[in-house]
Amino acid sequence: MHERSSSRFFLTAVLACMLLAGYSDASENPAVTPPVQLPWSVTPKIVFNPGSHTSYEFGNPFPPGQSPLSRLEFPLATWWGGVELRRDFPRFSIGIEGLTNISGDADSKMKDSDWDDEQNPTVKTIYSESSCRQERSWMVKGDIDLKVSDWLELPDWLDIRPLAGFRWQYLDFMVHDGIQYTLYGSTPIELLPGDVLRFNQTWWNYFAGIRSKFGLGRPFALPNTYLNCQFDWGYANGDNKDHHLIREGTRYTFENTTGDALHGSAGLKMDITSHLAAGIEFDWLKIESTGSHQLINKAFDVDLTFDNGVRSWSEQTSIMFTMDYRF
Repeated sequence: MHERSSSRFFLTAVLACMLLAGYSDASENPAVTPPVQLPWSVTPKIVFNPGSHTSYEFGNPFPPGQSPLSRLEFPLATWWGGVELRRDFPRFSIGIEGLTNISGDADSKMKDSDWDDEQNPTVKTIYSESSCRQERSWMVKGDIDLKVSDWLELPDWLDIRPLAGFRWQYLDFMVHDGIQYTLYGSTPIELLPGDVLRFNQTWWNYFAGIRSKFGLGRPFALPNTYLNCQFDWGYANGDNKDHHLIREGTRYTFENTTGDALHGSAGLKMDITSHLAAGIEFDWLKIESTGSHQLINKAFDVDLTFDNGVRSWSEQTSIMFTMDYRF
């Protein structure tokens, strides 16, 4: 459900931008003028992540080996804020961005599902939903791009640039005040008051891709407007730490996974003055990875590592509001 709704959201945004680009054909619109070329820009950003989540699951290392055995889904429907700093040079530009969450409880619930009946390994046996508070979390991105439009003899209104960069995310969640449903047995409902589970996740993503900028002229008699798009793909590495606070003993699980990340964005930016521009951007990031799972509970002398059905993934759909100051 998360993947379908987020993908539809992003595709709708891209199609809307394409229709606007078709309305204002820059190749025939003499009103298209390049912005004042100032070397620095500072861009405050406010971001909301509707329908976003980050999740992991693992299988049973013992027969019958059902996969998944357990799945945990953490909501990322929170507000973030931050700033991007970018320096433009004649042939390339380089930028760094930092964001942190500015809201706590997510707009949706954390979901925990188990399939622990070895006689019916495909039947979900336990399901819980809990409130999820996002503790201080961070997202950092850096990239460098290269101007090639003049080499390709493209028109002035079209700027296409290859780019490379990295993303780093540290996500910190406290799950609290839940309700658990046992789908068989004599105690079908159990309340989970207070703090239940602490989860930390770190992502590293190294990517390469294409960034483009289309001059749209002055659609609907508005100021100069530009369509900005980006598509990139790359390697991803994830580390999870899960502390079940209400389990007997001191129970931790750790996942170390590798995979890839696919990212796309589309947005409109409008010049307000020669130094100021306002924008809105739609952003989609999907990370998929597999790897190993480690369970540690010293009270029971447990230290077990396995890779059956271990998967960690995240889908993040964002609406971003920006204000550039160029100097």
